[in-house]
Amino acid sequence: MIPHISRHGAHFASTTRWGGVSTSPYGELNLGGAVGDDPAAVRRNRAVAAGALGLDPADVVWMHQVHGADVAVVTERQPDGQAPTVDAVVTDRPLALAVLTADCTPVLLADPVAGVVGAAHAGRPGLAAGVVPAAVRAMARLGADPGRITAVLGPAVCGRCYEVPAELRAEVADVVPAAWAETSWGTPALDVAAGVAAQLAEAGVAEVVPSTVCTLESADHYSYRREQRTGRLASYVWLGSDLS
Repeated sequence: MIPHISRHGAHFASTTRWGGVSTSPYGELNLGGAVGDDPAAVRRNRAVAAGALGLDPADVVWMHQVHGADVAVVTERQPDGQAPTVDAVVTDRPLALAVLTADCTPVLLADPVAGVVGAAHAGRPGLAAGVVPAAVRAMARLGADPGRITAVLGPAVCGRCYEVPAELRAEVADVVPAAWAETSWGTPALDVAAGVAAQLAEAGVAEVVPSTVCTLESADHYSYRREQRTGRLASYVWLGSDLS
């Protein structure tokens, strides 16, 4: 069972690492196609995850993520293997949007009244570059109202665990002050999720649902910081009736 929540006709889900066919070091439900796993296993895992959510795998939109701030507006199903090279996607079509992570913050956005959803990959570079506000602006151009958008943040490394050099913390916090953090052991850190939440609030998004999972601390989730060579989680957003 993939953890899933619903808000006002919008659906948000994030996978764990369990229930797929990949073997070590990607075991089991690796959904990332660019980490060295067997492509056939990834395709099978994506089909398994989609089926568990009541989705047609062909209706799931993926990204080739590059830690930037570009946003793609998706108007149709993707041809196999032709994911856009962006870090956010938005659509007003009956599609599901997916974002891959293994410590970065997945950001899922929905305005069911306008029929518009968005998904963003917010790592440290994307946070500083403003990928999340860019996604909200792209949704607004499709008719979404930021005040109606629900934002759900998926599993990510927390600010108590994301240690960085002091210079890097200062550089990011100069752009996004809310990201300034300190580890539980007293060294400089960044809280990307807190930075994302602040950006969403500044963009006018009223409802932000935080994650309760730190990927570095959770054995049920992939963490690049913990394992380096590992799989990727997927977080999904879509509109539609409740799952049966």
